[in-house]
Amino acid sequence: MRAILSDLDGTLVDSTPAVMRVWGGWMRERGITPPPGGHPHGIPSRQVVAMLAPHLDAAAEARELERREVEDLDGVVALPGARELLAAAAGAADAPAGLPPVVVVTSCTAPLARARLFAARLPLPARIVTAERTERVKPDPDPYLLAARELGVPPEECVVLEDAPAGVAAGRAAGMHVVAVRTSHPDAELADADEIVDDVAAFLAGLPSGGEDRS
Repeated sequence: MRAILSDLDGTLVDSTPAVMRVWGGWMRERGITPPPGGHPHGIPSRQVVAMLAPHLDAAAEARELERREVEDLDGVVALPGARELLAAAAGAADAPAGLPPVVVVTSCTAPLARARLFAARLPLPARIVTAERTERVKPDPDPYLLAARELGVPPEECVVLEDAPAGVAAGRAAGMHVVAVRTSHPDAELADADEIVDDVAAFLAGLPSGGEDRS
């Protein structure tokens, strides 16, 4: 393992209450029936709007949703292990020893990602791949491949941390080792991951001393 590429929402921060408030209000205002199985996770807002309301202007509605999400940060909190991992991502002096480079790879836009990191009182990563940086987004592999290229690390030497099926699919399609966390989905929905752990803290606790390759 020469790099750790981590999702944000559901992996490092819990933003579910805020997301549900914003999307619930938006759907009520637009007369949209909530989808079976709940709100899709790990997919950019524009794609979700296109799925739920193809008659609406997806780009305009996504901008409105982002505005609301940036404003509504009540209850956004850090998940176990996030602070330690992001200390390494930010290059902090007190970061855990031996961790390889860390990049956050998220379906959020840059303003929303920064807002949620700030609300959760987490360090700002030195490297972050957000939705506007690639033409295709999760479940396509492009965001993870971009992160690997920017680090100069082959995909097969990267470990991906993800909580949602779309992110797991993206990491697998990129040819990376995918570790799923049980923070938002049952194991059955994460079965395509190479391994499943409780959270990022459990992943970090299971690393060999010095952060050597994970087998």
